[in-house]
Amino acid sequence: VQLQASGGGLVQAGGSLRLSCAASGRTFSRYSMAWFRQAPGKEREFVAAIVWSGRTFYADSVKGRFTISRANAKNSVYLQMNSLKPEDTAVYYCAAREVGFITITQAMTSPYDYWGQGTLVTVSS
Repeated sequence: VQLQASGGGLVQAGGSLRLSCAASGRTFSRYSMAWFRQAPGKEREFVAAIVWSGRTFYADSVKGRFTISRANAKNSVYLQMNSLKPEDTAVYYCAAREVGFITITQAMTSPYDYWGQGTLVTVSS
């Protein structure tokens, strides 16, 4: 599976961006998909995830502002980011996992099988 993330850019605080991740492969609908991010000088952190059933998981820092969704017919997963803050500035990565998860802890800590190349989001104050 190859993942291609896009949609990053420069936006002012309070603005919105929509990230997209296009996946290759015929069994996309069975994968659990997630977004992670890594800010300069910081470790990579979990942002959001969605399993095959559509159940979603969010980090507390983005809950209520970000929405993850998927379009299986398009082999794509999206991250709608609203009310962006300067602390959201990071490289955002999409990831795929062949095995699902049930809890937020599993979504955050389970190893993912495939990773995209990342797309940079910069939020100016």
